Amino acid sequence: MALTIYQLSIPAFIRGLGVLTKLLDKAEAYARDNGISPDDLVNARLAPDMLTLAGQVQRVSDTSKGLVGRLTSIEVPRFPDEEKTLDELRQRIANTVAFLETVRPVDLEDSGSREVVLNFPTLKVTLTGEEYLLRFVLPNFYFHLTTAYDILRHKGASIGKVDFLSLTA
Repeated sequence: MALTIYQLSIPAFIRGLGVLTKLLDKAEAYARDNGISPDDLVNARLAPDMLTLAGQVQRVSDTSKGLVGRLTSIEVPRFPDEEKTLDELRQRIANTVAFLETVRPVDLEDSGSREVVLNFPTLKVTLTGEEYLLRFVLPNFYFHLTTAYDILRHKGASIGKVDFLSLTA
């Protein structure tokens, strides 16, 4: 039996968002134990032209919700990008997971052949739903999840590969 769009996306998103929550929890404990302001973590970035930790979390959220919005008729909740604390970032993650948990396998049936048009400032791309998932959504989701991990690790948080893989998440 072939894997479905649902199987390849929603459970992976929920798991990845759970991992992200655990990473934020560990980073907060690290900040507290080392006299670092958690705000320094929320506003940290790897390079001047990259998004902050908050921006990375927001993109992980938006990417997972975006798949549902583009491949189903389900109305996707909009979250303004206003998070300024670790608690607010965790709440955004929780809200995203709560939404994703409402998506059923039947909602994504036959979505692999649905047409998706992505408009970027210098590029317009038309993909099938399957291509959209495999060529854009999954790479984008894991890029921002990994970058959030990298920011926290760069700032000194006591996290490692086992935390990222979190086989229990």
